[in-house]
Amino acid sequence: MRVVSVVPTFPKLSETFIVRKFLGLLERGVDVHVVCSRSDRAVWQQFPELEKVSGVRRRVHRVMPVRPRWKPLLRGPMEVARALAANPGSVWRYGASSGNRLVLDAPLIRLDPDIVHFEFGALAVGSMHLRELLGSRVVVSFRGYDLNFSGLETDGYYDQVWEHADALHFLGRDLQTRAIARGCPADKKHRLIPPAVDLRFWAADCHVTREVLGTPEHPLRILAVGRLEWKKGYEYALQAIRHLVDDGVVCRCRILGDGSAFESLAFARHRLGLEEVVQFEGSVPPEKVREEMKEADVLLHAAVSEGFCNVVVEAQAMGLPSVVTDAGGLPENVADGETGFVVPRRDARTMAEKVALLARVSDLRLAMSRNARRRAEELFPLDRQIAAFEDLYSDLYEDRLR
Repeated sequence: MRVVSVVPTFPKLSETFIVRKFLGLLERGVDVHVVCSRSDRAVWQQFPELEKVSGVRRRVHRVMPVRPRWKPLLRGPMEVARALAANPGSVWRYGASSGNRLVLDAPLIRLDPDIVHFEFGALAVGSMHLRELLGSRVVVSFRGYDLNFSGLETDGYYDQVWEHADALHFLGRDLQTRAIARGCPADKKHRLIPPAVDLRFWAADCHVTREVLGTPEHPLRILAVGRLEWKKGYEYALQAIRHLVDDGVVCRCRILGDGSAFESLAFARHRLGLEEVVQFEGSVPPEKVREEMKEADVLLHAAVSEGFCNVVVEAQAMGLPSVVTDAGGLPENVADGETGFVVPRRDARTMAEKVALLARVSDLRLAMSRNARRRAEELFPLDRQIAAFEDLYSDLYEDRLR
């Protein structure tokens, strides 16, 4: 059974879940490959676990860029020739019906997959021809942005996906509900497979102290992790920290991630007078995120739009209490009052109140830390997620053989 995952970039620091899934399937003996538009050699160095796998780079295949325009003109004939040598039947079908896509789809044609998995919904738009031309089964994942924002201005944006995909994957029920609201049939074949963590890597190793925090002797250490984008709600996190400072809570906040909103957030930090309180650390590898979680007292995730959020799952595995908003699937992720607090999005005052409560009440922090790790072990183990994907692929593979 050959499975091909289609992603924009591989590997990517903000998408470690794709790397974990890829390696997990390989460990289970699945012939898995990745097709992507970009693969940065410098980023590969941030994933030593990839380099440990013999021949792993040969399993990552780049789609030929369409810009500058001379590249497809120059390399197109070579790509077609390679595809023809590997899979002449599919090339013939492309020539008869979709010749303009042949060059772009050449890596997939050469691989001749049993299963094509578009890891983000928007990637599947305009690609449902693959099912017929390759004879493959097609899976499409929806992780948040694709349903919340992609194609909202276009009627029937996902209609071809709803009709022709063999199965859909959602991180949680909230995303399935959103898909139905955008036209997905309620009885469409699907699987609910949440994010997962390697419980050996994300070990329960947070430094949970019994002291009252938020004092000069014991400042409260707040951590925020995620891309610097408007949907992550960092401006509300900054406002919450301003409330904490005004209420006399001595705290420090470290923000891990980069993105297009950095300048506006740096300006917001300045306007709020938080230069000595909030630090932007940029994008960091998973090992650094883990070290930061070990030293933090609370994870603050102020998103205004979210799918499920891998970082919050990782924090729970580390035993780190979280304060998150009610955006998207976050209420499915965090057990409110048990592993953290779920507050209304854009409500900086309530965020601050819950963070301050965790600072004052050490028994609550300790209880949430234990509950968080237990929840991660029960709901989000990596081996269970990989087994669920393998089961889905096997089901579709058997259907293809019939």
